Amino acid sequence: MLILYPCASPLQRPNLRYFTFSRHTNYYPPFSTVKLPILNHARPKTFLCVPKASRSQRIKTQDLQREIEEEDDGVDDDEDEDEDDDADGFTSRSRYRGRGEEEKDYDRDPEFAEILGSCLDDPQKAQSKMEERLRKKRNKILHTKTGSAVPMKVTFNKFSFSNSYIWFEFYNAPLAKDISLICDTIRSWHIVGRLGGCNSMNMQLSQSPTDKRPNYDAIQGANVTPTTFYNIGDFEIQDNLARIWVDIGTGEPLLLDVLINAFTQISSDYIGIKQLVFGGSEFENWKENLTSEYAGYSVHKI
Repeated sequence: MLILYPCASPLQRPNLRYFTFSRHTNYYPPFSTVKLPILNHARPKTFLCVPKASRSQRIKTQDLQREIEEEDDGVDDDEDEDEDDDADGFTSRSRYRGRGEEEKDYDRDPEFAEILGSCLDDPQKAQSKMEERLRKKRNKILHTKTGSAVPMKVTFNKFSFSNSYIWFEFYNAPLAKDISLICDTIRSWHIVGRLGGCNSMNMQLSQSPTDKRPNYDAIQGANVTPTTFYNIGDFEIQDNLARIWVDIGTGEPLLLDVLINAFTQISSDYIGIKQLVFGGSEFENWKENLTSEYAGYSVHKI
């Protein structure tokens, strides 16, 4: 294909070079070359020796890391507190009251402040006011009550089965749950005794030999003289003292053994009983004319 240019010179014979292969000269004709990109697949350099940081740089790095850890711990503590508040039914927002609402300050008690103010001037008056305050609010004061490891002391003071008091002296004033337990015990004891359950004259099974098969004679049990718990009074309490009137009727010591065994366990596990006294019309620190609930007196039906 020829391209003609108007201003070009006359056509001339093209000067073409022909390359031939010669075995003598070992000459090859030239070929056009193509330049290809060379990819660098060299491995990254790893330095076996790393320059050691200075002491000041290490201290700054440690301080920065410690601050980050403290911030993370603070965030975790806040989240834990929020979770605890949610678990208890209160959120963190409930800690703050609305405008104009102030939480009650229980430390600022005018009655308690008056008692403390009169301690130096009149200690006896302050003591009496504190005792009166404790008697009025003893049911609202929460404190742990446990039994006593000291064995309960049992004494008899002119005890009569037909007409006598049974006295209780506790280490501390009994709480409502303790009074309920004691009343239930006495009530059960009275019911069993009234039905003749504690008759020592008919102890066929407990007195039979243990190596033989138990045998009960119904005719013998029916012919035994019955025992009946005649009557019982109310359970009266004055602070850490209590009493109850009983009319057992017949002299049946088994009834007393059952009651003593029950209160021995109660004293050991639930509320400490210092002593249990059978008989006597009077007892130390017991006031016959004291009938006010504010003074620590209460009556419970059996």
